[in-house]
This record gives sequence, C-alpha cells and structure tokens, in this order.
Amino acid sequence: MPLTIATARKPALAIALALMATSAAADTLYFSAIPDEDETRLVERFSKVADYLEAELGVDVEFVPVKSYAASVTAFRNDQIQLAWFGGLTGVQARLMVPDARAIAQGKEDPIFVSYFIANTDTGLEASDSFPEAARGMSFTFGAKTSTSGRLMPEYYIRKETGEAPEAFFDKVGFSGDHSQTLRLVSSGAWQIGALNYAVYDKALEEGAPETDTAKVIWQTPPYPDYNWTIRGDVDARFGEGFADKVQAAIIGMSDPELLASFPREAFIAAASEDFQPIEDTAKELGLIE
Repeated sequence: MPLTIATARKPALAIALALMATSAAADTLYFSAIPDEDETRLVERFSKVADYLEAELGVDVEFVPVKSYAASVTAFRNDQIQLAWFGGLTGVQARLMVPDARAIAQGKEDPIFVSYFIANTDTGLEASDSFPEAARGMSFTFGAKTSTSGRLMPEYYIRKETGEAPEAFFDKVGFSGDHSQTLRLVSSGAWQIGALNYAVYDKALEEGAPETDTAKVIWQTPPYPDYNWTIRGDVDARFGEGFADKVQAAIIGMSDPELLASFPREAFIAAASEDFQPIEDTAKELGLIE
C-alpha cells in the first residue's frame, strides 16, 4: 500500500518504519522539507506540490513531514526521501552525506536571502541600518540549531559585528525551533530579540498577523545563498536516465502562483551545489560541520 499524506498524523516511528519498507519502491518519489513552520501548515503547503510533481513526472510523489531539521537530513541520508527542500546548511549537510547528491534548484530570491533581527516593542529598539549594539545584555533566540537563516548566518553576523560570541553579547541565548515560533516568542516578550527568515516575517506582516504588532524588524543581515532543492545521486538508476534533470525542469517550470506562494517564492531557478560554498565555509568556521 503506498504511503499517503495521512502519514503526517502517524507516530514518528510508524512513519520511519513505513518509509524504510517502501523506500526501495521504484514507482514512488518521496520528498520532504525542513520544518521551518508547524507540521499542519507544512502538510498544507506541500501536499499540492506533491500533486504537481506527480503530474509532471509521471510517477507517484508523496510528501513526508519530518519533526526537525536534523531529521530531514537523516531521512535523505537513509534514502527515506530522495528529494528535499532544504535550507542552505541542511542542504550542505545532506550532500556531504550522500554520494553524487546535488542541488538542482532554488528560489529566485534565494541567492540574495537575508535574516531579520526582530525585537519586542518594549525593548525600545528601533530599525537601523547598523547592527543593534543597544541589544547588548538582552535575551536572544535563534530558530532551529541548524537553520541557515535562523541560526548560522545570524550567528556569523553577530560575531562579525560585535567581535563576540552570541552568549557573550546577549544575557541569555536560546533556540525556538522554527521561524514562526521565534516570531511568537519575541512578540509575547518571552525573548526580547530573535532572528528569523525574512520571508516568514514578511508573509506574517502581509497577512496581518497580530504578532507583527509587538515584534518589529530592527536590522537585517547582508545577503547570502539559502534554500535549495537537493536530489539524491541515485535517482536516475531508480527512475530512469535523466530523471534528476526532469525533476529540475518540473521545479523550474512551476508557475502556479498558489504553489509558489506556499514556499513563498516568485519563481524557481537552476542551482548547483557550488552556489552554496559560502554556507559550507561559514558552517566550518563556526564548527557546525567538519
């Protein structure tokens, strides 16, 4: 019996067992995405993408939600998924673990991605083009520990701008788990400052989310490469010669505004693994990968 979207509601162990039992099936392409929002929203976002890819590729395609950034990399390494919408760092980690895996596409916006630093309005911090030195001694939350836009690049720029580790510059440092949670926690005052994916904040602002009333952008990082579609190197052997290129063409050809809004991206463009060398270099500098 093929795995369906209903697996999103099964316990994680049941999902893993089902995936291991079916991962060798040549007629189903499994894909996942880093959980940068809550699981319900992820399933809403990507079930329609699975339908689109299925129609374009002529094979069964199933979206498999995962519980953490690390779990998405593990699933890719273990061939439980063959395709993934990764962040910059998770993409690098996954490709280092799987021979011949490669990045095939990215959003039009992804070569010039930025992170926002947001602050609760009670801090009195205002938007500035300069790094917010007045945030010294306040509490700060990253997103997930291996998030490019929620941890890696914000930490890099904290160190670059202050000459100090985050734990030295701020009074307390934590990890929220995902971008949406960062916004909620800063908005509530649980943390005074946080760093998150600019697209998540901009979408919340566009939708009139109440959290944006009390959590305001105070600074944004310089641009860096981020999200990407990465595919395993053995898919051609499994699905037929040229299959990886066919997947790439289908993703780049995605033009339905509703599908693109689920990422959210204006369009997809071709990508190569070398595009993310700056992310790999920064991760090695910070000791996040060897």
